[in-house]
Amino acid sequence: MKKSNFTYLLSIFLFFIFIFSNLSGCIKEKKLEEIKEVIPVITLDKPSILPDWIDGQYHDYYETTDKLTDFELKYPDLVNFFSIGKSVLGKEIWCIRLTNEKNRQQKNSCLIDGCIHGCEWEAGDACLYLAEYLLINFNENLSITNILNKSEVYIVPLLNPDSRQVDYRFNENGIDLNRNFDIDFGRLRGGSIRLGKLFGRIKIPYLYFPILKLWFTNCGRRPFSEPETQALRDLMKDLDKKYFSFYLSCHTAIHSFTSPWSAFKPPFEMTSLEKKIHNYVKDWVGENTEYENTELSYFASGTSTDWCFKEFRVATFTLELLSKDYEPGSGGGKHDNLVHWMKTTLPVFMYLLVNIKNIYYWQIPDIEPLLPDGVPPTPI
Repeated sequence: MKKSNFTYLLSIFLFFIFIFSNLSGCIKEKKLEEIKEVIPVITLDKPSILPDWIDGQYHDYYETTDKLTDFELKYPDLVNFFSIGKSVLGKEIWCIRLTNEKNRQQKNSCLIDGCIHGCEWEAGDACLYLAEYLLINFNENLSITNILNKSEVYIVPLLNPDSRQVDYRFNENGIDLNRNFDIDFGRLRGGSIRLGKLFGRIKIPYLYFPILKLWFTNCGRRPFSEPETQALRDLMKDLDKKYFSFYLSCHTAIHSFTSPWSAFKPPFEMTSLEKKIHNYVKDWVGENTEYENTELSYFASGTSTDWCFKEFRVATFTLELLSKDYEPGSGGGKHDNLVHWMKTTLPVFMYLLVNIKNIYYWQIPDIEPLLPDGVPPTPI
């Protein structure tokens, strides 16, 4: 072949290669553009939404059981629903563990409970409200998704199921369960008296001396004499093996947020670091919610929070929902504005949960929770 012919054919060959490569590039770019248009943008940071509750929608033992069962059916990968023991009358004391089961990383655990006094309805409902709030926002809101990916949240809504049914403070044996823990137990100066159930039949929930204006609540004959407190004790012992970070006990209706000690005679002094972290949390709650950072105006020996701190040295707190106008005493407390009071608890819960790891290591819990619109609500 002549050199001129070879050069001519080579030029044609290179020309076609050039055209083909440019066309294929355009085709690839066009396909990429089409793919970009088809694939939706997934954002895991939608504003959280609130449970669709209405005022008056309180949950007794049976309604609580139904709600917890429904949670497990709807969210099998997030909810483990089980009993930690039985009440005096044989009712199950339900607990749910909320966590993303598919995430196997090391997690901190925490415990939130309510209604250790059966007449304090809102304390139990606040636990249910929190559970539903976390579940309906998982895989939608980034903050809540991170909580359930990195934590195990244990919730016991009704510690005193028998008395919740009859709107009564004490358990079926006439014992104040929140005086039945082994911390400064049965001390008169701590407002407790060791009576138990006399002759196995007679219930004396409290003694009142009007001249002295002194109350003494029946704490039982011995620590952990009641099946309900035994169940909570055993659950806490189990959590102590699971990077236990904090314990929060919900009550009504003193309108406050407190930490140990309630006992007349605490068994030891807190370290400066323990005081610092407890105070930091209480200050945050006092500044960011309507609940008051205050100390109890009375001694209360044998409480669950004092015992938990003594036994496991984890941060412990008591949230007294509502205001003093709602004080239930031994029954008959006012129950209204349920949704409002539920909203007042979310900042407290979420602040503790987003700081669960810091609290476990007794580090400053300085992470601010992201809250939905309307939370916290305007005080009423």
